[in-house]
Amino acid sequence: MVRDITIGQYYPAESRIHRLDPRVKIVCTLLFLISLFIQNSLPGYVVATAFLGTVIHLSKVPLKYIVKGLKPVVILLLFTVVMNLLLTRGGETLVHFWIITITEGGLRTSVFMAVRLMYLVAGSSIMTFTTTPNGLTDGIEKLLHPLNKIRVPVHEVAMMMSIALRFIPILLEETDKIMKAQMARGADFESGNLIQRARAMIPILVPLFVSAFRRANDLAMAMEARCYHGGEGRTKMKPLKYHGRDRAAYAATILYMVVIFVVGRFVPFKLWIF
Repeated sequence: MVRDITIGQYYPAESRIHRLDPRVKIVCTLLFLISLFIQNSLPGYVVATAFLGTVIHLSKVPLKYIVKGLKPVVILLLFTVVMNLLLTRGGETLVHFWIITITEGGLRTSVFMAVRLMYLVAGSSIMTFTTTPNGLTDGIEKLLHPLNKIRVPVHEVAMMMSIALRFIPILLEETDKIMKAQMARGADFESGNLIQRARAMIPILVPLFVSAFRRANDLAMAMEARCYHGGEGRTKMKPLKYHGRDRAAYAATILYMVVIFVVGRFVPFKLWIF
């Protein structure tokens, strides 16, 4: 399970998505996530599926990596589906047993919520898979640069986000090593009730926190040794510049937003699967 978490990981490849400006990928990802909430119809999700599938194909990131990133949210996905299935009412009653009632509206809502959650994770994963942590930092800092006028420490915020993303795969790898070391000493993390399993995690959490604080201290000393004192007066070796492909990506995303809004809101017929 630890190795299935893909947040913060970068997949190196030569693709059109990798070559896009980080600001474009951040903005387009936000627009895609917003598009999942402005419509709730089958044609709208078909358009979203086609758009997401095209982006995955152009990114050259293997589909197994995208699916692997969905495994950690399986429990949340199942919980969301069950709650919407049992608590949402509307339409024809499909199943009625004791206090359990499943309606057509509940089934439709649960399916759409499951698809929406999977697309949220997949869309966010594509951005991190195709953008280096440094690229994300520069993109966030550039997008939030106007906030400097109201004395918001944009550079420091972007630096903290970059460091957090860098630490995620490191801490996951450290957790995996500690778990294997504890299991080799006879530790059991799978048997027992919930309280016993929680207690069994203590031998993992303590050395993990010690290792995290040690790495943070080493990083702070390294930054001080290199005379880092914030973003004031700093320059970029490779400043971000928009190119033709970036404008084309913006145009394609805006066109997608218009299409999905029109299809999801104003299509006179509803192609439900139920």
